Amino acid sequence: MDNSKLPAPFDSHHSWYISTLSSLSSPEGISPTHLYTYNHVISGFSAALTPSHLEKLEKMPVGAGTIDRGLSARVTFGDGDLQVTGKSIYPENLLVDRVPIYFGNGNRSKEICGDQTLDPNEVKGQYVFCDFDDQFAVFGQVAEVFGAGAAGAIVSTDSAIFLKRSDFNVPFVAISPSDGDSVKKYLTQSGNTTLSVKYQVTLLGTKPAPQVADFSSRGPVWHAPWTLKPDILAPGVDILAAWAPNRGTAEIGDDYLLTDYTLLSGTSMASPHIVGIAALLKSVHKDWSPAMIRSAMMTTADIHDNTNNTIIDIITGVAGTPLDYGAGHVNPNKAMDPGLVYDIQVEDYINYMCALNYTSEQLHTVTRRSNVSCENANLDLNYPSFIVILNHTKTASYTFKRELTNVVDANCSYHAVLEAPKGMKASVQPSTIQFAGKLSKSTFELTVEIDMGAIPQSDSIVNYGYLTWYEDNGIHTVRSPIVSATGAGP
Repeated sequence: MDNSKLPAPFDSHHSWYISTLSSLSSPEGISPTHLYTYNHVISGFSAALTPSHLEKLEKMPVGAGTIDRGLSARVTFGDGDLQVTGKSIYPENLLVDRVPIYFGNGNRSKEICGDQTLDPNEVKGQYVFCDFDDQFAVFGQVAEVFGAGAAGAIVSTDSAIFLKRSDFNVPFVAISPSDGDSVKKYLTQSGNTTLSVKYQVTLLGTKPAPQVADFSSRGPVWHAPWTLKPDILAPGVDILAAWAPNRGTAEIGDDYLLTDYTLLSGTSMASPHIVGIAALLKSVHKDWSPAMIRSAMMTTADIHDNTNNTIIDIITGVAGTPLDYGAGHVNPNKAMDPGLVYDIQVEDYINYMCALNYTSEQLHTVTRRSNVSCENANLDLNYPSFIVILNHTKTASYTFKRELTNVVDANCSYHAVLEAPKGMKASVQPSTIQFAGKLSKSTFELTVEIDMGAIPQSDSIVNYGYLTWYEDNGIHTVRSPIVSATGAGP
């Protein structure tokens, strides 16, 4: 860690570390198993800013999702006898026209391009088709093809969606097993034939999208399990991003392509989308606090993909949960006009840190305040989401207290609609709330009762529903996820 990031009252990183230990009890001399580190502090607050900046200390954990753009290649066999489209992010625009295609028909090891099965004398300079095999990874097949001196590969695989830009440093196309069956049938019947490949094909409107990326972190956050994480989902897979033109990025064989732009994936790509949206929202609503901006994005986020189904977790291939995508996929236009927002004051964060057992020295370091009272320590932040963690129990009951702020220049009223699955009961009081003009506030309580014994054990890892406030005779809806999750943290 750079010394410039060290909190001012500490002369060394060691002294800061020792201070963190003092916040924890160590019964009978046993070393603590969980430490509050410098990173824990800056995850929710900042140790580098003055009190005048405290109101700007929000951070928003962001999940990464796919986008509705496919990076593909189009493969044509013979004289247009068969055409399939597969995934390829090979960066070079090769001219592949009527190149011989090899398929090890009749020899299963060669058909799947098994390890050390291809004869260089048979495949050199040709494209090779590798049939699908659920016991053999696509990376091994590609390595075998190019190790034997082939010019390219067409690989039938069910893992194409997991392949990243860096995996395509050689010219190959990943096609679906169903398309692979069609190719296998064609090659078996046609004998000697050729193929042509058009790389760098972009498909728009691909479905389903978004999906939660495999590398995106899932919730809950165990050092602070009382706030649902992640907060939101944003585009983070194969994002076209600016790049230093003198630094190699995309591999082509043993060389690197120099370019002003490259395709990158990660929550480091999703976060800038949220930051940019937040900046645009701030330019429209200059009086909004960071918490209001975060709330606007979360309560207006989309929980359905472009097939109108629940956003899919790419790892499981089935509907995800708020532990995967948070409040949903960000919708900038909706966030501009949310109707109501959940605001959070500096004192709320201080009370939250008190409840997390920060010492007085740590609180002083973080807040730059000489006198900090923990009289109102509270883990229940005025957050736009709700979570109940079950540790070694199947039942729980908790009442959340929240305050909503009207950001529309008009009197209005809202009524609550609750969606609760089996094993969860929820009630809200009052069920109708009134607002007398812009920036007026109204409070409510949400009581959540969990009984995981009411549902099969296999389904009890996470259970979730929603609280939605609907504007009476208006257009605004304000949705928040309600989540229960079982299991103890690390």
